[in-house]
Amino acid sequence: PPQVAELRSRGIDIVVQPSEGRTFKDHEYADLGVPLVEDISDRELLLGVKEVPIDKLISGRKYCFFAHVAKEQPYNQKLMRALLDKGIIHMDYEYLTGEHGKRLIAFGYWAGMVGAHNAVWTYAQRTGAFQLPRLNTLHDYAAAKEVYAKLDLPPLRVVLTGAGRVGKGAARVLEDIGLEKVSPHDFLNGKGTAVFTQLHVCDYARHPSGKPIDKLHFYGHGEEYTSGFSPYAKVADIFVNGIFWDGKAPAFFTAEEMKSADFNIQVIGDVTCDIAPAASVPSTLFASTIADPVFGYDPKTGEAVAAYTKSAVDVMSIDNLPSELPRDASGAFGAIFIEKILPEFEKEQSDILRRASVTIAGELGPDFQYLQEYAGLS
Repeated sequence: PPQVAELRSRGIDIVVQPSEGRTFKDHEYADLGVPLVEDISDRELLLGVKEVPIDKLISGRKYCFFAHVAKEQPYNQKLMRALLDKGIIHMDYEYLTGEHGKRLIAFGYWAGMVGAHNAVWTYAQRTGAFQLPRLNTLHDYAAAKEVYAKLDLPPLRVVLTGAGRVGKGAARVLEDIGLEKVSPHDFLNGKGTAVFTQLHVCDYARHPSGKPIDKLHFYGHGEEYTSGFSPYAKVADIFVNGIFWDGKAPAFFTAEEMKSADFNIQVIGDVTCDIAPAASVPSTLFASTIADPVFGYDPKTGEAVAAYTKSAVDVMSIDNLPSELPRDASGAFGAIFIEKILPEFEKEQSDILRRASVTIAGELGPDFQYLQEYAGLS
């Protein structure tokens, strides 16, 4: 609310649609003089977070939200079609990037924090070895750290993938919880009692030629590589997946490999939450929810079962994790948007906005022409 009020004081005509479910209550905006307007059909630009329901999309407008269509996600194909049919200019936060391709704005750090916490919470629920509250029941992260300081962890081994925003947020929580960070080598060799290791591309990817892993080559030619994650799956209790998957790189493991008796992972916290089969984790069958955060994955059948079933792997795949630390995450996201993205809308031409435009008035944006078949245009 203070950010919206500040923008209005600068002469920007911004209003807020009322919502009963938002962490910031309507009165927090109204108390600062921000208009609450149910009918937003006169707005030029509409800002949201998650996918907008198809029947709520307003034709011919500009939107910013996470659409989850750019990796040809099957479950959002109808949304992709609707964005085109309604002549919408859709800019996806995920593709707001600088000149060198680095994302400018993201919830990743907060998603990583909550995802790591929830993965450890799931393990606690599964084993009964210790008690840990959900983050969304605590006032803020400072309160969580007070809880962490009192934890008495059992022997526990966590493998974390990714060193970007998600990975950094997850690593912070794992350390605050009381896990010792060890090298991949030491992790595989059993060093420590309650530990985690953080894997980079070079730690789990393999090239058939045997040549050393070049990170930039991997990002550009992921299809040439195979997974070397198997040794970690044999010794880890928890797997926290915090690495971006582009659809070309190999999955960490296959559904068939999960059937193996030496697959030791009991809990998967899939922060990236790409839905199988278009996923780097085959057990992420669907997104779980904050209200119902965990489901079991039966490796024998490949189907979902009740959480905490002994023969199953528990999967935490919430796709709106920052909503468990909503005020902190929203404030950080809003500050970056105001600083780095909003000024781009004042320019006659913006490369940043162009690169993020999945659809432009009934056509695919220049950087998303590869979606022709997915979008039903070919």
